[in-house]
Amino acid sequence: MIKQERNIALNQRGFSLIEALVAFLILSVGMLGIASLQVISLKAGHTATLRTVAVIKTEEMFERIRNNPLVLDPNVTGSYDSSINDWGDNNGCNDYTGTIVKCGGAKLARDDIYNWKADLKTSLPDNVGTTASIGVVDKVAGVLPAAIVTITINWQERNPETQSMDTMSYSASAHICDNTTC
Repeated sequence: MIKQERNIALNQRGFSLIEALVAFLILSVGMLGIASLQVISLKAGHTATLRTVAVIKTEEMFERIRNNPLVLDPNVTGSYDSSINDWGDNNGCNDYTGTIVKCGGAKLARDDIYNWKADLKTSLPDNVGTTASIGVVDKVAGVLPAAIVTITINWQERNPETQSMDTMSYSASAHICDNTTC
């Protein structure tokens, strides 16, 4: 009986130092993997947030155009057709100071572009890569009952892995009636 207890005691030992170090090494590698996944998910979350802002701002401009559809013709001065370098005009049509400014359709369109692009600069990263354009393809009699409006927003995000700027883009198109044929 005593011999059996002595054999059990000899066979039961604790962990050796090498076993503990190997376990610690495996745990450390796993924790580094989790940390790198956390960094990747934070970057993806930031990119998703900026893309969501671009989607919201695009829909906001579509609604502004739907509220003032009579100036959709890209051949008319004061149309919503706007290049990257066209910043619109601050006509004070959307002034929230209480001052009432009467604006016609063309002035309102130019004011909408100005306010929208200024708001984009504050909502997305304010750098040279943050640009926006609005393209309007006028309706064609018998072919298109509505104008096709395409809004494109570009911005740049810092890529921490390459220490460079990545250009991101969002574009959407909509058929918008000018209230005469639809």
